Amino acid sequence: MKIQAIETIILRVPYTTGGSADTEAWGGKAWKTADALLVKVTTDAGVTGWGEAFGYNVIPATKAAIDEMLAPMCVGRDPLIIESLMRELQQKLHIFGRGGPVIFGISGIDIALWDIAGKLAGQPVHQLLGGRRLDRLPCYASLIRYSAPKVVAANVERAVAQGFRHIKLHEVEVAPTQAARDAAGDDVDIMLDVNCPWSLREALDMAAKLRPINLRWLEEPVWPPEDYAALAQIRAKGGIPVAAGENAATLLQFQRMFEANAVDFIQPSPIKMGGISELRKVFTLAAAHNVTVMPHTFYDGPGLLAGLHVNAALGQGSLVEWRYFDLEQRLYGDAAVPRDGSIAVPLGPGLGMDPDPAVVARYRVA
Repeated sequence: MKIQAIETIILRVPYTTGGSADTEAWGGKAWKTADALLVKVTTDAGVTGWGEAFGYNVIPATKAAIDEMLAPMCVGRDPLIIESLMRELQQKLHIFGRGGPVIFGISGIDIALWDIAGKLAGQPVHQLLGGRRLDRLPCYASLIRYSAPKVVAANVERAVAQGFRHIKLHEVEVAPTQAARDAAGDDVDIMLDVNCPWSLREALDMAAKLRPINLRWLEEPVWPPEDYAALAQIRAKGGIPVAAGENAATLLQFQRMFEANAVDFIQPSPIKMGGISELRKVFTLAAAHNVTVMPHTFYDGPGLLAGLHVNAALGQGSLVEWRYFDLEQRLYGDAAVPRDGSIAVPLGPGLGMDPDPAVVARYRVA
């Protein structure tokens, strides 16, 4: 059996977030739609696998990397020799960077190949990884940045009413963060992702101001994100557990974070750092360093499902990140939506479900 074709599909789905969102914080322009890049891999035996590659405003570059470089190298190859093929792609294309669109594209293809492997075996991916430990996994609601304290509070109250006991903010000021704590009460975990804005000194000063809010973790507090020594200092002196990792692209970067004692929680993103093949290695490496993995899954497609399967098989105390968007339509309908703060582990072969063809057709733009 051979890989016959690799197709990239751009989706653009309208969404709301429960209020005015300060989305210009990422990528220089407001997000009017939740954009996704799907990767469809078809074999000459008629088996199709679905993956997802990062993402958002970088989609045109990632799509070009897949269409022009990665797909021609994969067509005609055995879809079941996944790790060997992925290593070959990384080695041959390393001169174009060990992060960014090339690795994003590899991630999407890898996830699709694991989907194919599961379908051929008649087993869900988590079974290929050793079997699931739970039928349902606890989630945290990952909110967009609102900036306005009243809007933050309203959305925290909404999430708590829906059963979430863990909520992540993307604020960068004390007032909206305090508003979230006041709205949630003391029994709900509040996490704060600030997206790499501060110097070491600024981060330590902000940690002192945030400490009374009792955050579960402070995520990516320093610029640049690969300054693991600075993260280690914040972890040692800031008085708040530190989380990071969504911007790491290789296993070696994760290893160096652990060696630097930089994090309490590690956050690999399956569609940014090599897919399922690499994500499962991070879980193993983290276990050796007594660090909890909290996969970055701010997605709604195969990237979310990939994180679910690896989490179900290998996670220990790992939460699922749920993007707290109200999408006009979802790729899997209601089949992959949390209920009372937890989400069911897919049980079908491969990733467990395929995107709804009607949804793909309606929101496809390229």
